[in-house]
Amino acid sequence: MRIVRNVRRMSALDQGCALTIGNFDGLHRGHQAIVRQLRERAQALGVPSVLMSFEPMPREFFAPERAPARLSSPREKMRMAQALGVDIFAWARFDAEFAGMSPHAFLEDLLSARLNAHYLLVGEDFRFGQKRAGDIETLRAFAHDREMEVAPLPDVQVDGARVSSTRVRDALAAGDVAQANRLLGHAYWVSGRVVQGERLGRTLGFPTANIRLARKPAPRYGVYAVWVYMADGVRRAGAASFGIRPTVNGREPLLEVFVLDFEGDLYGQRIDVSFEAFIRAEERYDSLDALTAQMHRDVARVRSHLQEPESP
Repeated sequence: MRIVRNVRRMSALDQGCALTIGNFDGLHRGHQAIVRQLRERAQALGVPSVLMSFEPMPREFFAPERAPARLSSPREKMRMAQALGVDIFAWARFDAEFAGMSPHAFLEDLLSARLNAHYLLVGEDFRFGQKRAGDIETLRAFAHDREMEVAPLPDVQVDGARVSSTRVRDALAAGDVAQANRLLGHAYWVSGRVVQGERLGRTLGFPTANIRLARKPAPRYGVYAVWVYMADGVRRAGAASFGIRPTVNGREPLLEVFVLDFEGDLYGQRIDVSFEAFIRAEERYDSLDALTAQMHRDVARVRSHLQEPESP
């Protein structure tokens, strides 16, 4: 997959493309249907499929304090898009210059001059340009004059309602990992580099791999059964604690992963953590002994859920 770091600076796609535009946070089942339709049309036209996404997302730029939690980092989003078979991932750097583009400049300079889109897959509520002045009718009028095909998004529903990133966030915030994973069409996962911690877990008999998330977290604070995908590709069972660690007066959200039956050093390595089940909510304990006793119970529940036997 080719990656375009800034769509406003890219060379023109002379052969044209089939294009879709959006945030694509989490690349859930609805997004996956979009990519399938996009790839089918791209193959029929003999052009590359292009997914254009924003960084930061528009709401993060205009009102960062009210922006929703992120389901995927830019790195994770690109990895998922590549796995779905996207030919070109084009980033639109959403800054003051981009936000100030007129609808005419958006259509002429990006969609036509640079991307040369022959096919565009967007929703009926698609808005673009300064102050969101451009809408689907503006786009259709522009496309009609240039023989550009504009197609509606596929409608993917689960439990009678459209799949959306908001529904996934709501499920994660409620600790309903099973529902979130159903909507995603894959397990919710995060990727990060293991950082040095306070080594408290090691003193309690539960050494953890600590990951600080760069994005606003989506999951409910608590303990989870997870699969950990190591840098060498090996999958291991894990018990993950996500939260602010009130027992030790923590301040910032931290993901701490205890990899079952593992004694190696993970510092500096990048790992993937796949959330499988919510075990319990985060709690404050009166002593480290009480916390340690609870951690033993948590690990036993994780083993049972993931059907991992006790180590010999």
